[in-house]
Amino acid sequence: MKTKWLLTAALLPLLPICAMAAESVKIGLITTLSGPEAVMGNPMRDSANLALSMLGGKIGGLPAEIIFGDDQQKPDLGRQQAEKMLKKDKVDFITGMLGSNVLLAVYQQVVSSHTILISANSGPHQLAAGMCSPYFFAMASQNDEAPEAMGYYLTERHVDDVYVMAPNYAAGHDMISGFKRSYKGKIAGEVYTTFGQLDYQAELSQIRDAKPKAVFVFYPGGMGIQFVKQYAESGLKNEIPLYSAYTVDSSTLQAVREAALGNYEASFWGADLDIPRSKEYVAAFSKEYGYTPPNYGAVSFDAIFAIDSAVKAVHGDLSNRQGMIDALEQASFPSVRGQFAFNANHFPIENFYLFQVQKTEDGKEFLKEQETIFTAHKDAYAPECHMKKE
Repeated sequence: MKTKWLLTAALLPLLPICAMAAESVKIGLITTLSGPEAVMGNPMRDSANLALSMLGGKIGGLPAEIIFGDDQQKPDLGRQQAEKMLKKDKVDFITGMLGSNVLLAVYQQVVSSHTILISANSGPHQLAAGMCSPYFFAMASQNDEAPEAMGYYLTERHVDDVYVMAPNYAAGHDMISGFKRSYKGKIAGEVYTTFGQLDYQAELSQIRDAKPKAVFVFYPGGMGIQFVKQYAESGLKNEIPLYSAYTVDSSTLQAVREAALGNYEASFWGADLDIPRSKEYVAAFSKEYGYTPPNYGAVSFDAIFAIDSAVKAVHGDLSNRQGMIDALEQASFPSVRGQFAFNANHFPIENFYLFQVQKTEDGKEFLKEQETIFTAHKDAYAPECHMKKE
């Protein structure tokens, strides 16, 4: 009997150890849910809830919940939310990240814990370059790219004198850097305003004095609402065309209305795109929430389906982080952008479009696709990423 027991014990290490599926999936979503910038954060929350509902409340076949955290666009609050989610809530993934300032504040804290972090909006250049990590994916774009598309467009149209403006924070500097990379004309003025600023009368006077051929701005959320309104009210709208990135979208249009009519916007996605998955999402979102989703919502929607594909790939074994990373790298989930891929630095390779604010037949403002500026575009920082696989 003893000999039989010893033989059995000796064979145990040779037997395969079956991976154990988790009982449930927890996703932490950090975004801005209060204050002026909630106009961007609320669609991210709504889209994540819509995605989970469409998945039957399950991620990879497992019961799932999304835990929301309000960062109020403050890096310190973002860090507190991330710490709570990691240590108390024991989340399996973190997504959201509306602002680059918040993302940069929580980044090391999350990836050092080997928790997969999926930004559903911001894409600061540092994370596309030397700070890239196998545990980080940017689901939207690298910050420079939409402005880079607009700079290229204006160069091709021989607009040779442009005044540029953005808030003085990480994303603002990235946006202007991207614009200047591709724009070959004269920069008539380069101004960085206080983050959260809502009065632009002094800056509008400076633009009038500079007399540029065009103005390019990046003012997301509440900042954009106020800038676009004041630009129109000042009379400059009729004198100098306004071009922008992440300033006028489906959510802010409800506030700016005719003040934005005729303005141009560059982005990787818009509700007007003729892509079946995109149309499905826009219809479902509009029916559920009563308004047209902006790009912030679209990417948040994609992020939940990306997480679903990763959990499915490992059959619910959430301890298999490398397996989930490998699955995310394939970008095999159904995206509102149609076909796209992740570059080696985990930033998307995707199209960028020109949109113009127009009116529908029933008098509602919307972003009408004009043309594709870049096809399968790669960000400029990918060669600087030397990602170490775990």
